[in-house]
Amino acid sequence: MSAPTLATNETARQRPGQPGSGRAKTSREGFARALRRNLSAHGFLIGAVLCFAFFSWFPMVREFILAFQKTKGGHTTWAGWSNLTYIFNDPAFWQAWRNTLLFTGLALVFGFAVPFLVAVTLNEFRHGQGYLRMLVYLPVMLPPVASVLLFKYFYDPGYGLFNRILEILHLPQQQWLQDTHTAMLSVVIASTWMNMGGATLIYLAALQGIPGELYEAAELDGAGLLRKIWHVTIPQTRLILSLMLLMQIIATMQVFTEPFLLTGGAGSEGSTTTVVYLIYQYAFYFNNYGSAAALGLVLLVLLAGFSAAYVRLSRSSED
Repeated sequence: MSAPTLATNETARQRPGQPGSGRAKTSREGFARALRRNLSAHGFLIGAVLCFAFFSWFPMVREFILAFQKTKGGHTTWAGWSNLTYIFNDPAFWQAWRNTLLFTGLALVFGFAVPFLVAVTLNEFRHGQGYLRMLVYLPVMLPPVASVLLFKYFYDPGYGLFNRILEILHLPQQQWLQDTHTAMLSVVIASTWMNMGGATLIYLAALQGIPGELYEAAELDGAGLLRKIWHVTIPQTRLILSLMLLMQIIATMQVFTEPFLLTGGAGSEGSTTTVVYLIYQYAFYFNNYGSAAALGLVLLVLLAGFSAAYVRLSRSSED
């Protein structure tokens, strides 16, 4: 073997202490660390995806399938469109939608506007704002059942707080939950008190992000409080307001806890029967899971269509 060949072979075989070998070892260690890090990250990600799929997507797919099936005597058969036909011909279906839309409309008047006004008021305070924020958010920290039962006590026609106040003011007392004209309004008031804290803090955070120079410029132009709110506050918080409006509509269309605990669900003459409570009745009172799934599917499609239309309109307005 010639001398150049031996030199070449010796050069190719780097010893561990040489610089080339160290770079290769560092590269392998870096690759191993990156692999372990990525495996851990993908492991957590896969776990989250599996949990989400099992608890969210699987029930949705199962509901879609169940909406076109019928179970009787332990045997499940395909029912086609019969479940949808049944719910559309049920008079309670249309009454539930009327009550749900009424609740949504009243909740937008109270539950959407009131938190914004409270946030605007809190934003004007320079001292004790943290204490006031805690007071506003306190109802959200209470268990929903406890809050609803508290209002049920307030609405009691015999010894309730609200009728006592009316008695002191020499005004006629009301059958708050028993009267078909005031039952839904009573449910909305309780729901607003329970849930306004979170929305108020979100609005307050958005208000505190508005530059003070805009209000100073408005004051120099002679704008009063209402004009500053209309021309400065609302335009600067339009994104948050529109997002909260969408979330408010989606949440109120699925109301269940408040009417279920305050009026037993249906209320007097079905005055507080909502769509979600009707789903509950179909499934657990009548054991008609196919119709319950069909009604849930109708609600899902309606809310998904509304959300898609809202997103499309929002993008068009931004463009």
